[in-house]
Amino acid sequence: MAVATKYDMKGYHFHTDPRGFIIMTRQGVEYLQAKIKAVVTFEPIFEWCSPNEGRYCVKAYAKCEIGQVETFGEVSKANNRNAYPIAMAEKRALSRAILKLAGFGGIVYGEDEITE
Repeated sequence: MAVATKYDMKGYHFHTDPRGFIIMTRQGVEYLQAKIKAVVTFEPIFEWCSPNEGRYCVKAYAKCEIGQVETFGEVSKANNRNAYPIAMAEKRALSRAILKLAGFGGIVYGEDEITE
């Protein structure tokens, strides 16, 4: 994958899901964030959150010399079994933002996206 070579990423930054798509590990996302020197800030989107329903949404703003992106991470009871749903929403937002900035968007998914 040319974009992985561009950022000197290694095989351990990725794995292939049995369903046929490529997943970047959390370590890979953090490596990539450091490599592109992306600064990311987060903001809860309260109108899309419902603690009683276990639904949370976080917006990520990511910026580096490549460009900038704004995206979301969300969780609900239907797609999260983690005991810390707000943290999971933030992880998903971070993964999406970094993958989009670096050119992996739509090609590779962050491991925080995957539910069994």
